[in-house]
Amino acid sequence: MTDKRIDIVKGAILLEHKGKALYESVTETTKIEGVKELFKMLVREEQKHINLLTKQYSRILKGQSPDASDLEQGDATVTAAIISSEVVKEVHGAGYEAAVISAALEFEKNAVNFYSKQAEEAESEGEQKLYRWLVRWEKTHMMILAKLDNEIREQIWYDNQFWPLD
Repeated sequence: MTDKRIDIVKGAILLEHKGKALYESVTETTKIEGVKELFKMLVREEQKHINLLTKQYSRILKGQSPDASDLEQGDATVTAAIISSEVVKEVHGAGYEAAVISAALEFEKNAVNFYSKQAEEAESEGEQKLYRWLVRWEKTHMMILAKLDNEIREQIWYDNQFWPLD
């Protein structure tokens, strides 16, 4: 693995730290319990990614290939489905919580794009598996947030009667 690969993993770790910091700030500032729970779940997910990437970084520094053998399978959609209905009921208008959900969605889209690119350019099978795993997880986050963002937007439109007149 070249120095470029080391820089990519360091960039990935930084990306995950930024996401975690954003999500932690939401858990500390929102008063809406459903939003708080959603972002706590995202904080836990980002910490898993940080731990995994840090482990891979250590392997790379030792001249070893990334090890994708212990990548866990699963997703957070069950938790998010429960949270989603709670959040939509509690988020009103285009306020803070609606804005941070949209911002988090964009952050996750950027992460998906970053990891997808790295998977395409991977130099080894281990790298490729690692980045594809991260793409799957970030896509799960992205889909949860997109669904929530759409539901909130629909609710805002409904509440404000933003429908075409006949």
